Amino acid sequence: MPQTSANGITIDYEILGPEGASTILLIMGLGQQGIAWPDSFCQMLVDGGYKVVRFDNRDTGFSTKFDEAGPQDIPALMGAKLGGQSVTVPYTLEDMARDAAGLIDAIGLDRPHLVGASMGGMIAQLVAIHHGDKIRSLTSIMSTTANPDLPPATDAAMGALFSQPADPSSRDSILDNLVEARKIIGSPGFMDSDEVLRENAARLVDRDNYPVGVTRHTAAVIAADNRKPLLAEVTLPTLVLHGRDDPLVPVEGGIDTAETIPGAKLEVIDGYGHDLATRAQPILTGHILEFVRGVDGRAQAAE
Repeated sequence: MPQTSANGITIDYEILGPEGASTILLIMGLGQQGIAWPDSFCQMLVDGGYKVVRFDNRDTGFSTKFDEAGPQDIPALMGAKLGGQSVTVPYTLEDMARDAAGLIDAIGLDRPHLVGASMGGMIAQLVAIHHGDKIRSLTSIMSTTANPDLPPATDAAMGALFSQPADPSSRDSILDNLVEARKIIGSPGFMDSDEVLRENAARLVDRDNYPVGVTRHTAAVIAADNRKPLLAEVTLPTLVLHGRDDPLVPVEGGIDTAETIPGAKLEVIDGYGHDLATRAQPILTGHILEFVRGVDGRAQAAE
């Protein structure tokens, strides 16, 4: 994958699909590399006539790692945030939004459609808030507004998110842990087989296993302020996709996002949890393609 400099860091990215086509820029979630957007998911968007760009967030894959910041004490940060204290973190979600905005400029994307999943949805929301002139539309998948009044993740989902392998030096142990975590937070109506879950996990681990970066991503999420007041001012066309059975970011987060952004369209998917399960991908990409085609069609009609 090629690399570029943006927002003072190196970003590893990949472009799929035809040059000259309207572009969809994908932002992945907490601790996830760009290739966590499955090839099959990306190919469905390409087959729909779009160019697709996916990239490694900072502290993942082959983008810049913030080793000097060290691991973050998540329980202490959560306690401080809940107690109303100020929280100091290595970088913020706003910094990560500037990474995405910088990438758009660095590789010359012409107002792409922005699609973010989970923490990537939070980042995408901030791009829409602070850099809305650089993008054509916003799609927020299984994400939320950081509204403190929303219900939290289930205890099981939080346990899965922060679970550790029995032997961090063993590839098999790491994969075992990731598979079990995915089964807890994933989609009960679309669950992949253990074999597929393991293959997907191995693809990520074998490219880059960097768990300390997850703590810094988590710190950025903890430090985030409620985005509702700023989201209420977003005027970009917006699509919100969420699973009714998401245990990590409950569906209320998606509902709150759609109700806050003027004119946003909400699609709640029964049986869908917090993943990009194989059988859920056609549903997700179908909604995305219908939405972005509508945005592009209205733009062309207005010219």
